[in-house]
Amino acid sequence: MKCLYCSHNSDKVIDSRENSEGSAIRRRRECLNCGKRFTTYEYVEKNSLMVIKKDGRREPFSRQNVLTGLIKACEKRPISVERLEQLVSEVESQIHKKFEREVESRIIGEILIEKLVQLDEVAYVRFASVYRQFKDINQFMQELRGIFSKRAK
Repeated sequence: MKCLYCSHNSDKVIDSRENSEGSAIRRRRECLNCGKRFTTYEYVEKNSLMVIKKDGRREPFSRQNVLTGLIKACEKRPISVERLEQLVSEVESQIHKKFEREVESRIIGEILIEKLVQLDEVAYVRFASVYRQFKDINQFMQELRGIFSKRAK
């Protein structure tokens, strides 16, 4: 594994742990050259799942794309990157169980929205506003009313 800091190729594994779903192994590593520590994740390579975009294009499913969207939605919120990575693993596992070859991006977005509303309401609204492409303030307010009505129950 190449060190993120000095690009040296030798390191030692300090700690290894499986994630809660058993779909990844998290390894803490220490560079033998500079002594800095970094984390790597190992995932089982699954059959390539294609995502059907809104415009009909198809592209391979990317954990990184999903994680990037979540990080943007959760910016300046008290949510760790580890929790977001766990959420991405949950979503990835869920779609691999339901879909063999292709999944619509709309379905991935809806699964993410369901999970975000439980995790953080502000992040949920941020993600929903981009994902659902609110046309005006009325659509945005309608979404907020939905949150308030669910919270009142």
